[in-house]
Parts: sequence; C-alpha cells; structure tokens
Amino acid sequence: MHLTAKLRAAACLAVAVAITPLALAAGPSSASPTDPVNLAAQPVDGSTNVRVDGQRIILGDAPASMGSVEVRQRSGIANLTPVRFASPTSAVVVDYTAGTPDLSTAEVDVRALVKDRWSEWTPAKAGQPTALPDASDQVQLRIIVVAPPQGGSPWISDVSVQPTGKAAASRMTIQAAPIKSHVFATREGLVGGTTANGHVIASRDHFVALPSRRGLANNGSGNYTVKVCTASRCAFEPVWDVGPWNTKDDYWNPSATREMWKDLAQGKPEAQAAYQNGYNGGKDQFGRTVANPAGIDLADGVFWDALKLADNSWVDATYLWTGDGGRGTVSITSGYLNVRNSASSSGAVVGMAGKSAQVTVECQTTGQSVTGSQGTTNVWLRVHAGMYVSKAWISAGSFGAC
Repeated sequence: MHLTAKLRAAACLAVAVAITPLALAAGPSSASPTDPVNLAAQPVDGSTNVRVDGQRIILGDAPASMGSVEVRQRSGIANLTPVRFASPTSAVVVDYTAGTPDLSTAEVDVRALVKDRWSEWTPAKAGQPTALPDASDQVQLRIIVVAPPQGGSPWISDVSVQPTGKAAASRMTIQAAPIKSHVFATREGLVGGTTANGHVIASRDHFVALPSRRGLANNGSGNYTVKVCTASRCAFEPVWDVGPWNTKDDYWNPSATREMWKDLAQGKPEAQAAYQNGYNGGKDQFGRTVANPAGIDLADGVFWDALKLADNSWVDATYLWTGDGGRGTVSITSGYLNVRNSASSSGAVVGMAGKSAQVTVECQTTGQSVTGSQGTTNVWLRVHAGMYVSKAWISAGSFGAC
C-alpha cells in the first residue's frame, strides 16, 4: 500500500456504484474567522458506496460498475456536512490524509454557496489555497474514491478546512447568463447500469452525462442541470453521470480553469477535437481511439421522448449552474414533466423536464388551472421561447409577467 502524508494531487475517474445507507446532515457547522474546522468522518445525504472506519472514509464494498464513460471501476462519493464561516472568504485551505493502494485514487473537492446556489465542485490540493468563484461564508467538501475492479480500497481521513485570503482570484465565476455550447449528443442506454452518483439506470430514464465530475449532482438532485435543445424541442435534465469518453473534461469552463486539455477553446469537448482534428492523437484520456465527437450523453427518455431524436445529433446545451437568472425546480416523485407550447395541458408537448431538474424561467402568465405538488394554480412559467410548464409542479417564487 502506498500512503501519502498529505495528498497533493489526486486523479478522479468516473463511475460510482450502489448506495450504502449513511447519516443525514443536521445542518452546516460554524467556524471562527481563521481557525481550521475539522470535519467528522460522517458522510451525509447524497453519498454512495463509502464506509467509515474511525476517522477514515473508505471506498465501500459494491462491485465495479460501468456508466457513461464505459470504464469499469469501483467508485464512491462521500459528501460532508457544509461549513459556515463567520464571514465570507474568497479562498479556503483544505487539508487531509489519504491512502491510495493498488492504482486507486482519492480526491477532495470543494464548492461554495454563492447567491443562494452551490457553485461547481473544484478539486482541492491538500494544504494549498483553493480559490472560490466568489466570496462566500459557506462551503461544502466531498470525497471521491476510485479503484480498479480488483485490489485495495482508497481512503481519506483527517479532513479540515479553513478560510484564507492567500489565493489568486478564481477564474471560475458565475456568469450573468449560463454558458451554452453546441455539442454532439449520443444516447447512453445502459439500462440496469449504475451512474457516477449511484443512480441505477431505468428504462426511458431522464438524466444526462457530462465528461467531468465538476457538475455532477447527487442522486435525486437537480442542482446541476443542463438544458438541451434541438431546433424545436428542449429538455431540462439533471447531471447524474460522468462521460462520454473523458472524466476530467469540463469543456464549458474557460480554458485556464479547465481541469485537462487547457489548450482547447472553451466550449469544445476533447472528444470532438480528437475526432475532428486528431487532437491528442485522436484518443481520449484513457488512450482509447475516439469514435465520435460526443460532448454529452443522454438517457433514453431524454433522447427518444423529450427530444425525439432518431440518431446521435448536434444539440445546444446550456449549463444552468454557471449563470444567474430565474429558476424553478421540478417537484415530482418520479418520471418527467411535459413542456408544452401553450399555457394549457392541451398544448402540444415540445419537451420534457426530469425529476428534480431546474428549469429556466423567463416570465409567468395565466392559463389553464392545474393541481399538482405545489397546489392548484393557473400560473404557467415560460421556460424557453414558446415553451411552458404549469407552476403547479414547479417549486419557485414569482416572476414578471410575460
């Protein structure tokens, strides 16, 4: 076994496995202005396939699985209780000890609560300042542990976090409008498989995969949602898997903050550059020859039902967590919500929104009265030009009139 006193850098692959029951967080813990906060080894809601041994969080016992990236791995996620500082900070220092036997990896990521929304996850090198996208008084850490199908189990222990002003300004900022890319979409399929956040893929499922964990939502959560549109239809879907092809290709971010492939233009997936231009010798990060330019994978329900695609296609993808603007959250217990071309249940279906996904809200109007999880209302929200959903199924505030 190879043990590091303090992990300075760790690689993170995709693909997680079945959920292990874990305790829920009671709420964010408080911290003094400068002292480090030692985080208990107690994974909270959204964690999957990890176990606790004293102060160590260790990869769990679920077998190797394969999601969108199509690389078999044993993988686990441990979300830790959010920490609230006495005052906002622009950067934090995260410290921890790690064990990485048999080609396994262990990583700690951090995110910040900015404008009442969680920012993207950023890998934190042990003992070094990590800049936040904006000043914040609340952060959360998560642990990613990954290993080959056979061998030892990686672990993380002695995790702490403290505010610091000694860091270069982050280039990963929240935009006025979310970032949008024109990318090639492929169908994920893999029904019965397990996604990177522990979700077991169902028939006609509703989620997407992106080739980076930075925008990976917890199973059942939609705080990282992508709007995917063709010329005539749109889908709003949570990011529940990592892939296709790569696992460290957050291509929607500026080149300077991209985790890998920093010489590529913002918005261009590495797989697209490899396929079209022979970038990286035409191979992905695992050395596989790239067979298509895919930058997003769509679950079957998104591919066939929401967007009515017959084959892999180019789409417009908007990464909603990267920008401001009106939002609502789909409040249904399963399945999807129809998006219609008018403020009426008789309007033509022109898209869908998956469970827990966020939807953009341009304005609100009155239409047919509908009863749903949010009560009975005649208010409809315009979520895209010519596209509406009933507020009866959307948890949201009020918006200006259309």
